[in-house]
Amino acid sequence: MRLFRMPSRLPARPSGRAGSAAALGLAGVVGLALASAPSASSHGYTDSPISRQKLCANRTVSDCGPIQWEPQSVEGFKGFPAAGPADGTICAGGHPEFAQLDDPRGGAWPATQVTSGQGYAFRWQFTANHATTDIKYYVTRNGWDSTKPLTRAALESQPFLTVAYNGARPAMTTVHNGVMPAGKTGRHLILAVWTVHDTPMAFYSCSDVRF
Repeated sequence: MRLFRMPSRLPARPSGRAGSAAALGLAGVVGLALASAPSASSHGYTDSPISRQKLCANRTVSDCGPIQWEPQSVEGFKGFPAAGPADGTICAGGHPEFAQLDDPRGGAWPATQVTSGQGYAFRWQFTANHATTDIKYYVTRNGWDSTKPLTRAALESQPFLTVAYNGARPAMTTVHNGVMPAGKTGRHLILAVWTVHDTPMAFYSCSDVRF
């Protein structure tokens, strides 16, 4: 969700009755824009294991486009996997301006070293929290192709970790103590989905890992 940005300079006001009409017209346009602008009341990303958007924000990887300035903004429709971003656009939350997150870069994204079947502290950073339904973590299937954009078919059908909030708000820094999925070796992708409770939206965060 984006904040509406007011123009830095308003045009010079014409004089007389025409000026009054123009001013009223401008006020109406600005009022309409403010009324229709979405509220930027919920944003966040995973930083452990570090997500692609955070790698971009840290400048660990280059050629990231605008996501490097707003790693918290990978927001798409909720209901995953039945709904939500289309296959091939999942890591970017369906946003074409964040398409660099869907680019597998030949399977060369920096990967966090993890251990299959062992405990792990999954951490979220929120720039603004929100009432939350749940946060779910998915992992890719054995044999998935790391050189292709993420699809639903590449993921295990069920999340390996689900943290229910039932409308509560997470802390600004939130840690979920869970267990890494068993039976995994080599490079994989973990998809975290934060489902907002009182809007139609969810946030998506892809983290490359190596078991």
